Amino acid sequence: MADTKQTKTIGEHHVAAELARRGWAPALTRDGLERTDILAVLTEGQDRRLIEVQVKTARGAVWNSISWPLGVKSQGPSLHQREYFVMVAVPHDLAQPPRNFVLPRSHVAAAAWIEHMDWLTDPGAAPGKRNAPVERSRVLLSTLARYQDRWDLLLVDEPDVPVLLPQRFRALAQDSRVGLPEGHAWRDSLPEW
Repeated sequence: MADTKQTKTIGEHHVAAELARRGWAPALTRDGLERTDILAVLTEGQDRRLIEVQVKTARGAVWNSISWPLGVKSQGPSLHQREYFVMVAVPHDLAQPPRNFVLPRSHVAAAAWIEHMDWLTDPGAAPGKRNAPVERSRVLLSTLARYQDRWDLLLVDEPDVPVLLPQRFRALAQDSRVGLPEGHAWRDSLPEW
């Protein structure tokens, strides 16, 4: 089993390097700073854009087996329009590079809640077999597939980022069985996707 601290370090340094390659000046924050692993300033052009990035890293032997645990803190509402996640998938095969999924906090919160609540309340599941609380939610790599390498989304404020979650998630967000977490911005007005 992989050392979780080492996995976290791999992801954070990988994302910092990818940001630097794209003209951002990244600074790793100290452990313990809630919600932010990297602060970055865009150094190219006239926009001195500042963003906060939370990195979540997961390892797996096979791409479709990778998922990220996302607890209640990850599902909380955004505090401002420039909070992003970069989900890093690190394969066990060192010949393959990590895969990156870039998305705003509100998209992560929706994905985590919808994926978990759909699983938890699945009418086809045997009664009493699914009882994990939302604090134990996980998001599958396949759910985030359309966010892969979308570093360009860091240049867009959260309300203007296109929703790239699976189409079926929009219907689930409107379903009383699933819905969206309390305080989520989309509860008032669900965007198109």
